[in-house]
Amino acid sequence: MFLVKILDRYGKQHDDDLKALDRQSKALDCGSHHELLELVESKLEESNVDNVSVGSLVQLEEHLENALSVTRARKTELMLKLVENLKEKEKLLEEENHVLASQMEKSNLVRAEADNMDVSPGQISDINLPVTLPLLN
Repeated sequence: MFLVKILDRYGKQHDDDLKALDRQSKALDCGSHHELLELVESKLEESNVDNVSVGSLVQLEEHLENALSVTRARKTELMLKLVENLKEKEKLLEEENHVLASQMEKSNLVRAEADNMDVSPGQISDINLPVTLPLLN
């Protein structure tokens, strides 16, 4: 149950991140996160920091938030894929475990039947031999 709650929470976050991704694709003019970080760094250099307007800083903040949302959306997507892969692996391992348990059960039954038989080694060889009756002449 705890895992289901976590997955639901990730699903909700994923939806929010996809919405942010749509906003980001419309609003973000910078090509990559690297370019965005370079832009922020250049704006915030000590020699230039006094010349940066509040509006420019707000715009940089929005770009950073959008980039963060895109990154979170991708991370969530990868985590959900990982969870699905792990669920598939779990199913395969459970099936394999079931097969192995059934093989062990059969092996134990055969061993138990052999242990329950009170047959000496000489009698075992006689069991499969056909019975012949002496001929009366």
